[in-house]
Amino acid sequence: MNNDIKTNVGNRIRELRKIKGVSQETLAGLADIDRTYMTSVENGKRNISIVNIEKIATALDVSLMEFFCNEVFNKLKSENKRKH
Repeated sequence: MNNDIKTNVGNRIRELRKIKGVSQETLAGLADIDRTYMTSVENGKRNISIVNIEKIATALDVSLMEFFCNEVFNKLKSENKRKH
């Protein structure tokens, strides 16, 4: 799996969006973010700010803790601990 944080954040947004059953366009509207920006974030092409992650998490009705509490981010945490 690609360990690029931008890709991982984008994949997490896509995963949560699909679980909630909303389109990119709907999520973008709920989060007050441009749809094309949302597409590039989900594709790992944007370095999204924590402010926009919070907007998206709120629109998806998940906490930031829930957003980052998944196996990909836990794996990154473990890998980073081993490096230091």
